[in-house]
Amino acid sequence: MRLTQPLFLLALIPIAVLAVGYLVMQRRRIRYALRFATAPMLERLVPHRPRWRRHLAAGLVVGALALLAVATTQPQVRAQVPYERATILVAIDTSASMTAEDMPPNRLEAAKAAAVDFVEQLPPRYNVGLVGFSSNARVVSSPTTDHALVARSIEGLGPPDGGTAIGETVYSSINGLRQVLDEAEESTDEDGSPAHLVLLSDGGNSAGRNPAAAAEAAREAGLPVSTIAYGTEGSSATLPGGQSVEVREDTLRDLAETTGGQFYRASSADELREVYDDIGTLVGYHVEYREITVWVVTGAMILAFVAAALSLRWFARLI
Repeated sequence: MRLTQPLFLLALIPIAVLAVGYLVMQRRRIRYALRFATAPMLERLVPHRPRWRRHLAAGLVVGALALLAVATTQPQVRAQVPYERATILVAIDTSASMTAEDMPPNRLEAAKAAAVDFVEQLPPRYNVGLVGFSSNARVVSSPTTDHALVARSIEGLGPPDGGTAIGETVYSSINGLRQVLDEAEESTDEDGSPAHLVLLSDGGNSAGRNPAAAAEAAREAGLPVSTIAYGTEGSSATLPGGQSVEVREDTLRDLAETTGGQFYRASSADELREVYDDIGTLVGYHVEYREITVWVVTGAMILAFVAAALSLRWFARLI
């Protein structure tokens, strides 16, 4: 929660003084009765009632005043609000290392199945596109609301071959989203861009331009990149030339951190689906602050009403 006008919290000071004054007067009242009243009169001056009754009504009044003081600060709370529209670009590594069978039947087929599920669960009004990359990157499907078309494009990716061009993938994604990003600069605020790149790979960059430079370009374009390092830890795939390639995280982690996205590690098909579920929440919602002054005032009114009702019931007076 945040306070739009925190200076008004100073109103709590006189309320605290009032509460202290009440406690002091209660002590004085008891001491006065004990000092000057005769035994027969003591019961009339200080009738026997449960102590909590004597103080509950007053405590409720003080609570109501405190809530009213808080209301003057115009309090706000964070709320997750779904985007009405957003554009998601899914980039999938189709390099030779994706032939590894640590994810049956292999990494690429398992990744494609999880990506299809991800696309199908996105809101219908979201634009979704697809980038496939190995030694080069290309936009396989431009952003569209036809999610079934994108799903078919994902299923048609492959066969695995070549190296891994992560930097080229980011540049291709920026170009593919240029119109969307230009519109985003006029339609969104600092809470985030309606465009997001989700990039899955099982290795470091081995072809094309530098991923660090690509990350800076994406950051300047306002394109967050969430990355997924995919593959069983410690496993590797052997390329046709006999080279062994292990899952590498550093490049993907740096890319996500630079662009304001999230880095994920998925070591199984089930973990990958969980990652995509989390990304769906990340790219589908943004945070807004909503004022709750009316609810705080309502709470104050309820406390004041309860205090008055209890006072009438127990002491036959309003307060």
